[in-house]
Amino acid sequence: MIRLQKFTKSDYDRLILWIDSKETLMQFAGPGFTFPLTSEQLEESLTDNNRFAFTIIDADSGNYIGHSEIFLTGTSASLGRILIGDHQLRGKGLGREIVLQLLEYSFNTLDQRQVELNVFDWNIGAIRCYEKVGFTINPYKKLERKINGETWIALNMTLDKQKWNEKNEYKQNHECTNNQKVD
Repeated sequence: MIRLQKFTKSDYDRLILWIDSKETLMQFAGPGFTFPLTSEQLEESLTDNNRFAFTIIDADSGNYIGHSEIFLTGTSASLGRILIGDHQLRGKGLGREIVLQLLEYSFNTLDQRQVELNVFDWNIGAIRCYEKVGFTINPYKKLERKINGETWIALNMTLDKQKWNEKNEYKQNHECTNNQKVD
């Protein structure tokens, strides 16, 4: 179980340590920052009132395990800069928990009607994670990013509030409190 906590200046150094290469920075933030990541870049990014940044905390241990952000555009919320800092914690379902909490915040606290995100096409684990919570690939929107002479393709994925609510209602109506399906 994880919880989101407001990202503050005291979290900068930890996040900077997790970003150990140009490739990690591009995967984490796209072209929004330059390597090496600095406190000044973070400070400038967080002056935008449409950006909500969170430190991700393991609720059981209290350890800091990651970072995530929501950015409000004119028509939707964008999830981004999602990072599980400790490589040993990746692939354990934490990404799904993070995305679910970000969606809950986007739809219910920020009252957004649609949420989108971008993910590199080679990041199959992340794409599957996003699909499991209801995102679908928008075939009309792709981005190209250049890194070390290579071109990375970012896919855009979207989820609207109505679909999110329908999926959650169905899930609640077909599961018991002990998480076993009702026959």
